[in-house]
Amino acid sequence: MGYSFGREDVAFLGSAAGIAALAEVDRLELTSATHLRDLERVRRAHEDRAASLVETVRLRRRATAKLADAETWLFTDDALQQATPTLVARHRAARLAGRAVHDVTCSIGAELAELARACPSVIGSDLDDVRLSMAAHNLADARNVLLAKADALASCSVGTVVIADPARRADGRRTHDPAKLQPPLPDLLLAYPGRDLAVKCAPGLDFDRLDWSGEVEVVSLDGAVREACLWSQGLAESATRRATVLNSHGETWTLTDTESDEIPEQEPGEWIIDPDGAVVRAGLVRHYAAKHGLWQLDPRIAYLTGNQVPEGVRGFRIIDRLEYREKSLRTELRKRECGALEILVRGVDVDPDQLRRRLKPSGSQPYTLVITRIGRNAAAFLCTAHGTRGATGDARLPALPTAPV
Repeated sequence: MGYSFGREDVAFLGSAAGIAALAEVDRLELTSATHLRDLERVRRAHEDRAASLVETVRLRRRATAKLADAETWLFTDDALQQATPTLVARHRAARLAGRAVHDVTCSIGAELAELARACPSVIGSDLDDVRLSMAAHNLADARNVLLAKADALASCSVGTVVIADPARRADGRRTHDPAKLQPPLPDLLLAYPGRDLAVKCAPGLDFDRLDWSGEVEVVSLDGAVREACLWSQGLAESATRRATVLNSHGETWTLTDTESDEIPEQEPGEWIIDPDGAVVRAGLVRHYAAKHGLWQLDPRIAYLTGNQVPEGVRGFRIIDRLEYREKSLRTELRKRECGALEILVRGVDVDPDQLRRRLKPSGSQPYTLVITRIGRNAAAFLCTAHGTRGATGDARLPALPTAPV
């Protein structure tokens, strides 16, 4: 759960004494092995402030992988988990450049920080006093940001683009039900009729059930799908579905459903290509294939195939297509002296870890085994991996979402 901060903690941590104490604590290791020793040392020096100091330093260290300027910010554990990564927030702010914006679920200000750089005036509101106090500390240098305590379901600004990020947990568990978000997504949409609205959502939501008339943009960062953003019609850019792929090196590309999705039906090519998760979640697999001269192994499955691999994307060169029976797979892998074995699965009920244990690879040659459904039957492709997107590893991947591919 983490330490429960109060407003008095925020006031201390932002004071000169608190800043000096944080610098002192930051010199400690604060690892699992040293935690008790370090905490006792901080308690001797700072008594009842120890827990807030240690928690803040640990949260700042975690935040550096996600947020810019994290070394001076204040967080709660939940707020850091829910905070939008800086590069994702920066991308959204670029789409809103020049507009006045109101973030009605501003929390500790991760989104506001990027909006303040791109927009002339920004309002942030929240119901949580502690998070608002932390946002005031985090955005102390932003002169165009106004903070206020307000309910996200009660409109309190005019002439602004409204941004909202409903909490994605209900009853302590992550939810994909729009009605169980906090605030509930249907209520949020009703609260701002006719307004330009951008709502951040979990990418696993069934967008077709929302009857959304604007644009759905699914965003990934460094190979991991981060969020979906619902853009109202006034903010949409001609498309109804968009996949945006970001990486930490500043490279960005986007794909929309305005592009062609005409692809041939052919036998597997030389390669199997696993498109970025944003493409899959946005339902743009066919559009991606058409853009890069690829086609699908099966119309219901997100694996693509072709004779070349798009730049920056991970591909798997097909060595052989095998019958999907464990006994014959074990024999073939032993014959090829298979050692390290990556197993990727889509559309077939297989646990990669359990399957590998049963296949018992013991040789020296690394391979990738791609198991997928083609028509009514499961197929296994023995491959070598090549490409740049993401680290290798096992994955049980879903079939395509309900959106069109």
